[in-house]
Amino acid sequence: MTESTLHDLARTLLPADLAERWISLLRPAARLVATPEPGPEDVVVGRLGGLPELPEGMAWPVWEGHGPLSFIASVDCAALPTGSLDITLPADGTLSFFYFDGQIDDGDALVWPDEPKSWAGARVVHVPAGVAVAERALPVVDDEDVEFEAYPEVPLTARVEWTAPDSWHPDFVAALHREGEGRTEEGDRHPAEAKAFVDALWDLERAADHLIGGHANPVQNPVEYEVAHGFLNRDGGDITWSDPRVEEEAGRWTLLAQIDTDDAADMMWGDCGALYWLIRPEDLAAGRFDQAMFTMQCC
Repeated sequence: MTESTLHDLARTLLPADLAERWISLLRPAARLVATPEPGPEDVVVGRLGGLPELPEGMAWPVWEGHGPLSFIASVDCAALPTGSLDITLPADGTLSFFYFDGQIDDGDALVWPDEPKSWAGARVVHVPAGVAVAERALPVVDDEDVEFEAYPEVPLTARVEWTAPDSWHPDFVAALHREGEGRTEEGDRHPAEAKAFVDALWDLERAADHLIGGHANPVQNPVEYEVAHGFLNRDGGDITWSDPRVEEEAGRWTLLAQIDTDDAADMMWGDCGALYWLIRPEDLAAGRFDQAMFTMQCC
């Protein structure tokens, strides 16, 4: 969506003060567009599927006890419009995303934020520029009845778009409430004067979202909550979803990448779902991609 479209919508359907508060939440993202046949003017910034290029001494990512992860996507950091984003990506090198997608075990083992033992089932790998890499063949799977395949390779181009938080995100809700106001009706988090605006946002359905940065486009609830709840309970804690610490922790995580269901790459995550990698800004700035957290949502 364009910045002007979102600004106009808010200023048309919201009181002026609420409109400006909501507009302040907008964030730029690099929308990655699957472009099977790039034109001469298209700038390819990455790809879905295919085979990864990894340094000679780097092992193919594996979830011990389960098997190798599938290569999902990679992006060239130097080619991305990083100067237009509000996250600190590496200036160069390649970011690659891996996920245990169920090919090997027919979807028996799942990767969830609330199950720390499953976190090894999703991985982000940064290979700096200048490091010699080579295309890596698919690893051999011991079970001869399992056919472990790569996804079809599809080039990605990019354009900068403005993204808004999900309507159930706490920042969204807070922006539409004046100080001292609560819910207007049982179960209704949005004030009556904002109903037309919220409904209009729903009508602006976002297409399949492959994103770097910006606000996630959740299929269900805000992904920041899922990651925060899992992170806070990583050592076996019992912090509930309603604990204020979950909302506080959710505010510390930002979207690194979202990879949606995509027919061109033969990718289907559950029932038309999406994959999400989130990271804390300080870890991103320090290049600690092993600290990224993963979640998946589907219909």
